[in-house]
Amino acid sequence: MKKIIKAVLHTFWRIWFYTLVAVPIIVCAPGLLLFSSKEKWYPQFFWMARNIWANAIVYGMGIYPKLKYEEKLIKGKSYMLVGNHTSMLDIMLMLKLSANPFVFVGKQELAKLPIFGFFYKRVCILVDRKDASSRSAVYKKAKKRLDQGLSICIFPEGGVPDDESILLDQFKDGAFRLALQCGIPIVPVTFVDNKRRFPYTFFKGTPGKSRVVVHNHILTSTLTANDKEQLKETTRKVIHKQLLQYQNIS
Repeated sequence: MKKIIKAVLHTFWRIWFYTLVAVPIIVCAPGLLLFSSKEKWYPQFFWMARNIWANAIVYGMGIYPKLKYEEKLIKGKSYMLVGNHTSMLDIMLMLKLSANPFVFVGKQELAKLPIFGFFYKRVCILVDRKDASSRSAVYKKAKKRLDQGLSICIFPEGGVPDDESILLDQFKDGAFRLALQCGIPIVPVTFVDNKRRFPYTFFKGTPGKSRVVVHNHILTSTLTANDKEQLKETTRKVIHKQLLQYQNIS
């Protein structure tokens, strides 16, 4: 009986999550439509996504973010934000940690999602990782947004690993190649608790504290394309070390 009750509660909790995803979008649709219609208005769109949509979902789900900054983000400076990817909460908490507007680079499959997908394809840089021309176009689009003073966010694992026992998957090259080409700092971000709080496994997850560590920035201005592998591994080690540390003390 206890298992049945728990399963029912988890089901309602999951439904509540998707409700929280959809309702703020519907309520704010006029403003979101307006601010997503022109690239120069994107900072206003970002403000709504960060302060209304993300907050409604995070706090509405009973998640209490605990953000730790080893180095602050400077207002008006462009960065490459990279984080481990374990949960749908990663998107909302990434929005919360940066007041500087940034653009997500993400897989185009998400554009098919109802309601969320409509705005996702209007403001994010979409990539088909199976298509070389699509991957190439990402760099041109990202460079354009960086020239506008925005930052870029990429989850370098390329998706959430199907095997939840994987602490941190191998990183793909895109974020690091782009950071080197544009000379912008890498900002490693560790989402410590998101897999525990709201994993992709339907009947798992609980409300509670979700810790996020924004690490010291890794400068790229003096590096070259030949340093890509080292940069990628250095970034991965920072996040992996933090995950191991919290795993041992949690």
